Amino acid sequence: MKPTQSALARKHLDHRLAELRGRDSFARPPRGWIRAIRDALGMSAMELGSRIGVSQARATHLERGEIDDSITLKSLRAAAEALDCELVYALVPRKPLDALLRDRAILMADRQLAHSSHTMALENQLLRSADLQTERDRLIEAMLRDPKKLWRSPK
Repeated sequence: MKPTQSALARKHLDHRLAELRGRDSFARPPRGWIRAIRDALGMSAMELGSRIGVSQARATHLERGEIDDSITLKSLRAAAEALDCELVYALVPRKPLDALLRDRAILMADRQLAHSSHTMALENQLLRSADLQTERDRLIEAMLRDPKKLWRSPK
């Protein structure tokens, strides 16, 4: 994907996710969504299991699995269907995507400059503070033009 297309896709995705970011209303209830909705509907674990096609014990196990994060999406989807619900699944970045990229670029630029500064100090060629800041800004902007490089493991 071209950088301009990537930036546009990032902006579009950020717009869609912005309303979800930082919202406590989507936090899982203490006993899980499956149990909360089942209880609200007055449905027993035995009936839930029957609707999913599993035993009452397995239905209870699914509810516990939701609480301890061991449930699979497939099982969660089956429980949602049995409860006449729609499963909504999303990864919601804690910050806007551009901010995540900038933070990563800053981290990588600082690492690169720390390594270079150490080498230059050994050679008695330290940069002035203003020059160092200019180089840092240049590196950050260069990295942001090609974000794929931000995620490569350092060698």
